[in-house]
Amino acid sequence: MEATVFDLTGAPAEYAMPAVRPTLEEAQAWCRHLATSHYENFHVATWFLPKRIRPYFESIYAFSRTADDLGDEVADKDTATRLLTTWEQMLDECYEAPERSVHPVFVALRKTIDETQVPKQLFADLIHAFLQDQLMTHYESMEGLLGYSKLSANPVGRLVLWVSGYHDEERALLSDKVCTALQLINFWQDVVEDWERGRRYLPIAEMQRFGVVDCLIAERRFTPEFAAMMTYLAGYAGEMLKQGGAVSGTVDRELGVTLKLFVKGGEAALGGIVAQGYDVLRARPSVSKMTKMKLLGGALAGKLAGAVFGAGTRG
Repeated sequence: MEATVFDLTGAPAEYAMPAVRPTLEEAQAWCRHLATSHYENFHVATWFLPKRIRPYFESIYAFSRTADDLGDEVADKDTATRLLTTWEQMLDECYEAPERSVHPVFVALRKTIDETQVPKQLFADLIHAFLQDQLMTHYESMEGLLGYSKLSANPVGRLVLWVSGYHDEERALLSDKVCTALQLINFWQDVVEDWERGRRYLPIAEMQRFGVVDCLIAERRFTPEFAAMMTYLAGYAGEMLKQGGAVSGTVDRELGVTLKLFVKGGEAALGGIVAQGYDVLRARPSVSKMTKMKLLGGALAGKLAGAVFGAGTRG
């Protein structure tokens, strides 16, 4: 059966369609390279997972990273929309006629689908979030921002749980809180960068409530009003992260270590905002190397403890 011809013209060069279909081993290597070269924290976190399921995570990351870049790294919105629509069509093909898939992402992803039966909708939601980015650059309320995070962030956590063998809604809802909180924290860190890209994820309702206007962001002018707003927003995300963090205690020890590492990373990012006096306009708050080393040391200790004392809860 001949492969369907999909047009990825205009995409970043690294995501171009290959001339021939790669083998599964080649496709998985491509995904692994993408994961390890684009996002160090993801690579580090997956090291704490059982080796047999790391390829699942790498294929999921490759799918998400590529979709994100098709929407975010392509300047022309019409081109980005076309590319994302094509990416969704390729996802459909991966589920409906996988023998036709040629792109390494979908060759590797099909292996994950076959072995875990992961629902297509979780991947489709991510694409819809990136399509939404082409149309919406400002949000009126926190509810609107939470709706966006339901598409852009929450599917990632649900995918992680699913391919690890956890399919219940109770754990998924806790994961949603973690993922949404991490998304919000990222927005609070990137206020200036997002503004320069023509986007603002600070909800208008919260800005009006605290007396903050757009010109403060444009001029990078930090005021008591802006500080009060950021104090509230950071607390909001922190409480959500705390509530969702309980999910790490409901899964096997190795996955729990990875989930806890992401939660601790979010807490550290919030700590960076607080340490900067909530002035995210002066510079992007960051996590120190020493803090990162402590996080990794704690995660390593947790993994070693798992190896000695056995796995935790699963079901």
